[in-house]
Amino acid sequence: MSRTTTLCLAAVLALSPMAAAAQKSAQPNYPTRPIRVIVPYAAGGPMDYIARTLNKKMAPALGQQLVVDNRPGAGGALGSDVVAKSAPDGYTMLHTSSSHASLPVIMKSLPYDPVKDFAPITLIVNSVGFLFVAHPSVPARSVKEFIALARSRPGDLNYGSGGVGNVMHFAAEIFNEKAGTKLTHVPYKGVGQAIGDLLGGRIDTVFGPGTVLRPHIQSGKLRGLGITAAQRWSELPDVPTIDEAGVKGYLFLPWYGLWFPAGTPDAHVTRVRNEVAKALEDAEIRRSMAEQGFAPVGSTPAEFRKIIVEEIESNRRLAAKIGLKPE
Repeated sequence: MSRTTTLCLAAVLALSPMAAAAQKSAQPNYPTRPIRVIVPYAAGGPMDYIARTLNKKMAPALGQQLVVDNRPGAGGALGSDVVAKSAPDGYTMLHTSSSHASLPVIMKSLPYDPVKDFAPITLIVNSVGFLFVAHPSVPARSVKEFIALARSRPGDLNYGSGGVGNVMHFAAEIFNEKAGTKLTHVPYKGVGQAIGDLLGGRIDTVFGPGTVLRPHIQSGKLRGLGITAAQRWSELPDVPTIDEAGVKGYLFLPWYGLWFPAGTPDAHVTRVRNEVAKALEDAEIRRSMAEQGFAPVGSTPAEFRKIIVEEIESNRRLAAKIGLKPE
């Protein structure tokens, strides 16, 4: 091939749509405006805390703010759909929990594909476990006493969650299956609403994040019965794991992560993932996360995608086993 022909081919390739897209994806000045972070639940939950904590460290590095936009509804599907249908330009992110992998199992039809319509950025943190708490009016002071009470009154006691398919929903249904209880599900549009009704004595119990439940246990407004992890949480050392409290084999560890819409340039995905990973290395952020019940991860996009795919399949098996039917 002559030198002239080679130069002509190079010029054609440089002007091709693929090359233009590659050049666009590698824009060195991204981001040039604030990034909207859609949280598909009401304000006040763990995702708000994680996003705002990361923003303090990431905003100076990115040169732009991460602006939280709460879009509750449909167990998290409403806000997730907003992201799935947003422009893949790196300025709209989804920040949600492992309920992203349970919604496809619980809902008959989603307006988006949880894998194909999103570009995974990173699994930010794992939870150290959900806290199993009850209102003081419930006459049970331990997991064993609660199980005995629930078995004597099947369907009478209830639990609140952030919505159908929410991680709180799955945590409680796994408890129902393993403990032989029949707690009635009361879904809300967000974690905050469920906790509010629990504090008001309008529901009996909740399996939820330490972010908001720990202060209420410490003040005596709620009774901590157990934690869903394999080991006790250092912030509440007197609260036993549900496994050690009598429900052998019980384990539930939610996670929280970030996604862009599918088609977002790889360079933008990498930029944000790297900044999250750097932020999670900060000693103060790690201390703060630990106090709130989170264990920093900062996975790669490929690792996160694998986790999502595997968990969706695992949730399908769980739903079939415990008789959960799509609604």
